[in-house]
Amino acid sequence: MTGVAMQYHPQPTAGEARPWAFPAPERGALPNGLTVLRCHRPGQQVVAVEIFLDAPLDAEPEGLDGVATIMARALSEGTDKRSAEEFAAELERCGATLDASADHPGVRVSLEVPVSRLAKALGLVAEALRAPAFSESEVERLVGNRLDEIPHEQANPARRAAKQLSKELFPTTARMSRPRQGTEETVRRIDAAAVRAFYDAHIRPSTATAVIVGDLTGVDLDALLAYTVGDWSGNAGVSRPVPPITADDTGRVVVVDRPGAVQTQLLIGRIGADRHDSVWPAQVLGTYCLGGTLTSRLDRVLREEKGYTYGVRAFGQVLRSTAPGSSSGATGAAMLAISGSVDTESTGPALEDLWKVLRTLAAEGLTDAERETAVQNLVGVAPLKFETAASVAGTLADQVEQHLPDDYQAQLYARLAETGTVEATAAVVNAFPVDRLVTVLVGDAAQIAEPVRALGIGEVSVVSG
Repeated sequence: MTGVAMQYHPQPTAGEARPWAFPAPERGALPNGLTVLRCHRPGQQVVAVEIFLDAPLDAEPEGLDGVATIMARALSEGTDKRSAEEFAAELERCGATLDASADHPGVRVSLEVPVSRLAKALGLVAEALRAPAFSESEVERLVGNRLDEIPHEQANPARRAAKQLSKELFPTTARMSRPRQGTEETVRRIDAAAVRAFYDAHIRPSTATAVIVGDLTGVDLDALLAYTVGDWSGNAGVSRPVPPITADDTGRVVVVDRPGAVQTQLLIGRIGADRHDSVWPAQVLGTYCLGGTLTSRLDRVLREEKGYTYGVRAFGQVLRSTAPGSSSGATGAAMLAISGSVDTESTGPALEDLWKVLRTLAAEGLTDAERETAVQNLVGVAPLKFETAASVAGTLADQVEQHLPDDYQAQLYARLAETGTVEATAAVVNAFPVDRLVTVLVGDAAQIAEPVRALGIGEVSVVSG
């Protein structure tokens, strides 16, 4: 039998690298005061809309922690024109997803919808913002759902560690010291009247910003905005004092006791500079070298060499930023943290080696190779990271709520590429000083407290799980 000759297609060759920059939005405002950022992204047929509402957790009335979360969830649970079921059905017909959440800076409403249904979906969002029903039955249901979530969060070691770290760092009078979505005690007090009062006090177009990203070819966005969110009215916002952020980062260890736990959840943190500080790019770069990926120092030692963990991460997360020149004089802050989990028996040795990594970093610094890899990973993957409209819209909305200029993200990549090894080393060493870290361990105190106490990394206390 005669063999068949195989025909091979020529091997593809790489094309020319095209210059990329984070998309620049066009900024404007509607007559009702609503700020609008629009960003045309050809080919993105699913449009993303992010609406930031200036309703921060600090504005929640005393004893009603969680009311911002319940209000955010209730926005899509019926309006003056539609019941909750009818509203959900209309969204479904649009092929849209709508979410809302509350955090320290304010409330975010997020919409994703095919561009062909944008007009209908944006009309529904405008209806929810303009005239939410906040019916007693729906608010009671949402409160019940939230109460059901709390025990599950308590049982989750990572969530429990985060809750304890906030409690440790911030004074009890500060909203940041308490759970973002409220406690059982405060959530039980929330009713429809409280939700309506919070909405009336803080939700208005003059202090809101809408970010719209996607392929807007053929879309008369000005007309669309005019008869949807442009038809939303409200009085002018009242200037609200922003409380300063203070934190106690005295080096110490808190063990959240979970008798019989086979693993220990680690969360080590303190408060540091936010994105307004000139050190932020170097801090991002240095933190990535420390624990941003599988090849970082922490993973190389704790995962690859010692086998203590599946992974340890270091990161910086902005909590709240204040507008430059704010009359309140308050400053922004970010949570700087190291997070991971290890088996119970390895808790002491893992922490000892983690502290050795930090001390070695302070003594010897980062290498040029580490810095180069970090820059390539952070800057090189940016075009992929921001491939979807939702990722671009989310980042633009982050900039809005953190009072950053519209070109901030684009400038950040330029600064990362310019940051040297010495500068990145200094930033990460200052971010994670070995004697100023609050360590929270969720695990079996009977087995881990004494080994950790012997390390001398801070006074050790035990609290119930």
